[in-house]
Amino acid sequence: MKKIHTIYLSVLLFGATVSAQEKKDQEKDSLKTLKEVIVNSNKYKYKREKSTTVSRMPLNNIENPQVYNTVTAELMKEQLVTNFNDALKNATGITRLWESTGRGGDGAEYFTMRGFSVQPTMINGLPGINNGSIDPANVDNIEVIKGPSGTLFGSSLISYGGLINIVTKKPYSRFGGEISYNSGTYGMDRLTADVNIPLNSDVALRINTAYQKENSFQDAGFGKSFFFAPSLSYKVNNKLSFLINTEFTNRNSSNAPMLFLNRNSDLSFDSMELFERNYKKSFTSNELSISNPTFSLQAQMFYKLSDQWTSQTVLSRSNSKTNGYYSYLFDASNGNDFTRSISKRNGETLATDIQQNFIGDFKIGNLRNRLVAGVDYYQSNIMNGSTGWVGNGIVSLIDGGDTGDLTQAGVDNLLVGSFEGNSTAEVEVISAYASDVLNITDKLSAMASLRIDHFKSTTATEERSQAAVSPKFGLVYMLIKDKVSVFSNYMNGFVNVTPREVSEVDGSNPRIKSFDPEQANQYEFGLKTNLYKDIISASISYYNIDVKNKLMTDPNNINNAIQGGEVNSKGVEVSFTANPVKGFNIIAGFSNNKSEVTKDNPGDGYLGLRPEEAGPETLVNLWGNYTLTSGKLKGFGIGFGGNYASEYKTLNRANIGTFELPSYTIVNSALSYSNDKFNIALKLNNVFNEKYYSGWSTVTPQRLRSVTAGLTYKF
Repeated sequence: MKKIHTIYLSVLLFGATVSAQEKKDQEKDSLKTLKEVIVNSNKYKYKREKSTTVSRMPLNNIENPQVYNTVTAELMKEQLVTNFNDALKNATGITRLWESTGRGGDGAEYFTMRGFSVQPTMINGLPGINNGSIDPANVDNIEVIKGPSGTLFGSSLISYGGLINIVTKKPYSRFGGEISYNSGTYGMDRLTADVNIPLNSDVALRINTAYQKENSFQDAGFGKSFFFAPSLSYKVNNKLSFLINTEFTNRNSSNAPMLFLNRNSDLSFDSMELFERNYKKSFTSNELSISNPTFSLQAQMFYKLSDQWTSQTVLSRSNSKTNGYYSYLFDASNGNDFTRSISKRNGETLATDIQQNFIGDFKIGNLRNRLVAGVDYYQSNIMNGSTGWVGNGIVSLIDGGDTGDLTQAGVDNLLVGSFEGNSTAEVEVISAYASDVLNITDKLSAMASLRIDHFKSTTATEERSQAAVSPKFGLVYMLIKDKVSVFSNYMNGFVNVTPREVSEVDGSNPRIKSFDPEQANQYEFGLKTNLYKDIISASISYYNIDVKNKLMTDPNNINNAIQGGEVNSKGVEVSFTANPVKGFNIIAGFSNNKSEVTKDNPGDGYLGLRPEEAGPETLVNLWGNYTLTSGKLKGFGIGFGGNYASEYKTLNRANIGTFELPSYTIVNSALSYSNDKFNIALKLNNVFNEKYYSGWSTVTPQRLRSVTAGLTYKF
């Protein structure tokens, strides 16, 4: 059976050893042991030492040649996290570029990691399509997996910088749970419930649900969502078991203001002054909202073939819809005005994934092998029935004027006759892969992996296919067994490039042109530690990623695209978690990234510059919490931390200009009290009320100071 290394698995394995017919004194002993397990697990509540998804096999972090960070549910509860972005602020080397737009196809939040944009599209190592914001209610931990990972995860849903994988909560064998209510600034109210019910000794049901509503810190803007996630585990016998996880989300919100700087003419802004003047202006209304209902189903069957081999069969199905109004503001190139464009979006994305994996742990001679071999079928269908884009007024940053009509009736009138018709696009990928970890000695291990992909893209007018091969290699040497290791890896990622229409310089001979896949290759080396009885865990690494075969404009024909563009991204990352004394937990990270377009058509304006998707060069995250474990004040805790990001160019093109977003330091703090039944917490975000921005050729103000109070009842 696939191992899920969380407190809930500890409970499940413990509960499985006790039958319903045992005596009461045995049950009391069991509950005592259970509490000890929970206490011991909470000692290291900021980390998960083992993952089954990062390498698609059970592997301890210290013996894994790949770098990843985890953000645990315990940490999120401590920080009163109510949204996905706040959770990821605890991971090293990642920050948000765009808030969720809600639009079809790619409406989820965009983050940047190791110089490349990425969206959270994986759940339990499987596709999890989402066009809106992710609710953290069903999250056991978030794995931020670093580097191009095409060998084990393909190319359709990840980036060269890595991927974001959500590990969900799983059922366990005893009745229990909690109900929480959070309330805070800007009209935020959030009610959550986590209830686990053992239906019998072999079947357990767990339900996580959440309702949340909140307003923006700006003059308009809101979000309202309902989330429901039942999961079921069924142990048929000692060999066969099933795990089913489902999630339903219904979210309605206004889309965040998107102020696009002009990418087609000389930049007319040279300072933040006008943007700061309009920091609290949303340039929208609550009448213009967009809804994003989402559904996902994952069914897994585990069958123990022998003591050495396990079969894992997986079916995943996800559906995400978009329906509502989406607008953006575009720089009019006069140093003041932005023109608003708006559309009524109507789209749906369906994704299906089927996997068959065989996971082995066996010896050849005296050499231990841990092997996963599998096949994967992935299909996605994107359907669009949206209107076209129409102009809706001009916004002045100097005087705050707005000539647009922000009523639903007014916008509907503008959109009359703009419907563009229905369109569909289908992607189909068939893959085979294998990965083996060979223990050459008790201290030296080697990983070798390979994936073969066949990609097919189909639209109403064409069908195209590509093939790609993706290798991965890694070495780990234990300087001190299970305590200190040095590692290195070579990893590959790829992107299947969609065919494009090209023509001659004069526009003649229009045709569809196919391209080879883009390729990214990373080499990385570093050090991992797990010292002093697991009290201190840390990693430091240096990576270098080269991307080749990127599309660029043909310097001899503006109507033609050719391959040959190259990007280099390199940097250093340091991650640290510690429990130095009882009740004191720390998580921290530092990253520095250098990214550059090293080969391109000079006329495109990118050559020699940092890509806009790379985000800040330097990122720092820190959080510490101390909870008293004895005495009259036992259970009282205090937390403190924050994030730093260096300045970066949200627009960076030699032929247009550059625009820089300023650096920022955000400080957060928390107070809490907890006992066996209740937890009370108070969280203050952005203590010093700092104004700061995110963007990717855009300028988007971020939330000002906010306070959240939370009450949890545990049973």
